[in-house]
Amino acid sequence: MFITRTLLIALLLGVAGQCVAADLPEFSGTWELNTKKGENLGMVAAIKETVVITQSDERLVIDFADVFNGKTSTRKVVYDLSGAPVVNYAAMGDRNDTVSSWEDETLVTTWTSEGAIAGTFVVRTEKRSVSPDGQTMTVSSGREGAPAMVLVYEKQE
Repeated sequence: MFITRTLLIALLLGVAGQCVAADLPEFSGTWELNTKKGENLGMVAAIKETVVITQSDERLVIDFADVFNGKTSTRKVVYDLSGAPVVNYAAMGDRNDTVSSWEDETLVTTWTSEGAIAGTFVVRTEKRSVSPDGQTMTVSSGREGAPAMVLVYEKQE
């Protein structure tokens, strides 16, 4: 009886976990930045950016290709969707410890880097979501107390 009850509980938990994963947004695909729809972009408004995203239950991988002033640069960012810390590098090359979690259908990632003054840290919060039709991805990024930069991407495939 104990084994049967344990198996039933394990099965129910497994199905519940799959249902939760099934409700999460799908970011996979090729996305192009539309700078006309963004906010607080600063110099980012002059960038042509394409991102290719692959997503599994465990992680989200973003391959960036940027063209700025005629020069192309690439980088890769990996988010662990279980909440484990991952080292990533921001667009300007600075090292960050990133931790991701889900808030409803929004992927929230904190980026923590060393500050300009020894012993200090800079924390930036990024919120990534996709529209109900799956054609628009919005990324809001900023430090506490400052206006967030809002990037709007349109799905290409």
